[in-house]
Amino acid sequence: MELFERIRHDHRKEGSSIRTLARRHKVHRRTVRQALASARPPGRRVPPRVAPALGPWKATIDGWLRADLKAPRKQRHTARRVWQRLLDEHGAQVGESTVRAYVSEVRRELVSGIDEVTIVALHGPGEEAEVDFGAATVILAGLPTTVHVFHLRLSHSGKAVHLPYLVEDQLAFLEGFTRAFGRLGGVPGRIRLDNLKAAVARILKGRDRIESERFTLLRSHFGFDRFSCIPGERGAHEKGGVEGDVGRFRRRHLVPLPKVASFEELEALFEAADEADDTRRIAGRRETVAQAFERERASLRPLPAEPFDAALPLIARVDRKARVRVRSGLYSVPARLVGREVAVRLGARTVEIVHDGHAVAQHIRHARKGEQTLTLDHYLEVLVRKPGALPSSLTLAQARESGALTSAHERFWVRARRKLGDGAGTRALIEVLLLHRSMPFVAVHAALDAVEQVGSCDPGLVAIEARRVAEGGRTTAIGPGRGELTGWSRPMPVLGGYDALLQTGTVR
Repeated sequence: MELFERIRHDHRKEGSSIRTLARRHKVHRRTVRQALASARPPGRRVPPRVAPALGPWKATIDGWLRADLKAPRKQRHTARRVWQRLLDEHGAQVGESTVRAYVSEVRRELVSGIDEVTIVALHGPGEEAEVDFGAATVILAGLPTTVHVFHLRLSHSGKAVHLPYLVEDQLAFLEGFTRAFGRLGGVPGRIRLDNLKAAVARILKGRDRIESERFTLLRSHFGFDRFSCIPGERGAHEKGGVEGDVGRFRRRHLVPLPKVASFEELEALFEAADEADDTRRIAGRRETVAQAFERERASLRPLPAEPFDAALPLIARVDRKARVRVRSGLYSVPARLVGREVAVRLGARTVEIVHDGHAVAQHIRHARKGEQTLTLDHYLEVLVRKPGALPSSLTLAQARESGALTSAHERFWVRARRKLGDGAGTRALIEVLLLHRSMPFVAVHAALDAVEQVGSCDPGLVAIEARRVAEGGRTTAIGPGRGELTGWSRPMPVLGGYDALLQTGTVR
């Protein structure tokens, strides 16, 4: 670099000839010409290395390694195996180290070749969204539970909706779309997703797919197009926005493991997390997600006037234990339906059972195979005839766990069995439980507290007091779906006069 500078300096100051400059600086005239042409010396020329022994076999090696891209990962060529095949099948005279070096070079080109270069995308408002499922672990009702998270992310604004499900199947997939579109208030023009079985029945050549019938129905109802990604890991980059969002949401909102008492509480936690994410800024953007979504909202297609029914209609027969089997789970129905066929509407979160056009039972859908959900009210007519079966029944245990049988019921039952005996006392409790079918839970519960004050175990008195409370009492909530009495329309009955009559002996 300094030599070139001196040559150029002398040429500018003195105007010396090339021959003079070459003699003065003791260099070849070619070097002087190079210095005068450019201030930067030319790079050193490295002649390409030839590989006469390997040259004839390079095309063969390239073919083997390209074919490996479609082979199972554990059954692909190693460099040693390539060398062995060259020797055994082609009689090549080449060293293993030479083959190893060339295989390494080809693999680098295959992994980072031009075919794998991604192009920066620009998504207009409302044009596209990406969908995927992810998994996470939460502590649900004290137990570690795997939840499957439906992710839908708008490509323009980055606005995302996350919905937890206990089961990852087509029902959750379809309902996820319905709820996410409802949360967004509109529908994007196209959905980018991979080849989930819930959407794709068969993968054809290229990006052609045979869709499942119910997913086609969903697309037709909401009016969006589908973009199918390339199968396997190579297609992950085609929906990189939602792929990254799956991990980001899990790290941001599910670490440490959230502890919730119910699935409803978990859904509320996810919704709050989505609201918190609206205030974040995606790298390289000036506005928040909420601000970008506010602009994008007007570009979304309007929701259809009619809601989409994602539930799956089924037919089931009631067994001798007043249960129907739905997707390996057991759910109770009223005992009067034993042996009959009923219609079932299986949803992503609930199971509704219908008979003669009327819903006769609704349960939370199971997540584990063989699990049972039994409602105590469905068995009351049977338990009146078989009161001894109640104490050791599964339906009683589940009623206690769900809160359908409260401590007020339990105290009434203990008092009734003590005064009337086990059988008659249990029947008295069942009569009280039957009151819940015609009266509000809060009224019956308040009546149980009232009769306890006088030490009664008469279900008839409970019915009278429950009717009084229902007609004139005031209530406030005391938990999920429950209430407690805060005021009375009339004072408690006074029994002193009856006691006086008993003492005087005038009562006939």
